[in-house]
Amino acid sequence: MAQSSPLTSSSPKSDPRAVEILAKNIYREFRASGFSERDVLALAGELLALVTRDVKAETPL
Repeated sequence: MAQSSPLTSSSPKSDPRAVEILAKNIYREFRASGFSERDVLALAGELLALVTRDVKAETPL
């Protein structure tokens, strides 16, 4: 059985509104915990790096 990619999945988890809500909650929690805007940007960069690594690993050469 083929496994679908998270980027192409049509699961409820990929609903843009759900992602927006999750992002707002993470941001609020992060800031409420004392992290700065710079820390939030660092977190976003790390998340992008992880996704980029996964996408590159899925791409055939």
